[in-house]
Amino acid sequence: MATEIPRTTLTVRGISCTLGTNKVLRAATLPALHGGQLVALLGRNGSGKSTLLRSIAGLVPVRAESLMLDEVDLTELTARARAENIRYLPQNLPDFVHLTVTEAVLVALKARKPIRTSTALQKVAGILSSLGIEHLGACFLDELSGGQKQLVGLAQALVHEPSVLLLDEPLASLDLNYQHHVMQMLNGLARDRGLLIIIVLHDLNIALRYANAALLLHNGTLLASGAPQSVITPEHLAQAFLIRARVEHCSLGQASVLVDDLIQL
Repeated sequence: MATEIPRTTLTVRGISCTLGTNKVLRAATLPALHGGQLVALLGRNGSGKSTLLRSIAGLVPVRAESLMLDEVDLTELTARARAENIRYLPQNLPDFVHLTVTEAVLVALKARKPIRTSTALQKVAGILSSLGIEHLGACFLDELSGGQKQLVGLAQALVHEPSVLLLDEPLASLDLNYQHHVMQMLNGLARDRGLLIIIVLHDLNIALRYANAALLLHNGTLLASGAPQSVITPEHLAQAFLIRARVEHCSLGQASVLVDDLIQL
């Protein structure tokens, strides 16, 4: 009989964040999010997507009615303490780091707790292989393309085996093949390891194809949530993205967004 994987629950209610004079999040409340979900975080630029991820990770000051991971109050934990279970991958990774890919992931792994080098190297090799970048192991980070660096950053996050993974536009620098490769892998990780993954996406068709839940932000609050096809609708697209669009299905039944026109600002 298969062992049931523990499923974590993230609760975010009434979360607000002001950066400078800009109210980025405005008492946003999300539905309870659970391990096993691949959640697409959608919205126009400036809607609060990145700030929401950084708020959950503890990287910006926030006010919240409730911010809990299972029974743990995240507002009482530092970003370092939260990183034991929550890993955040930003849009832009540090430049000019002269380490090989294997060394960079190894450093990330050993930063958490002592581990035998032979065991650590085996684990690193497995992560690189799952991402399809094992051939980059001996390459230096400062010689990689932006997309390759993004994949290394993803490897550094995954090697810690977090229960929550927060990804801020990880597909932005990837070619079409790698975009689908990464989304297939993330879908499998969420399903097989009970990992909660929240990923900022701009490609609505990628969200429709791979995510099993979606959150749509608009002006710092939640406009819609639920299954991707219930969130990505002509009405919501008009309000959140200022576009006139349809959601059509191809001969294989896959939903796709078709943009007909723009709505004047």
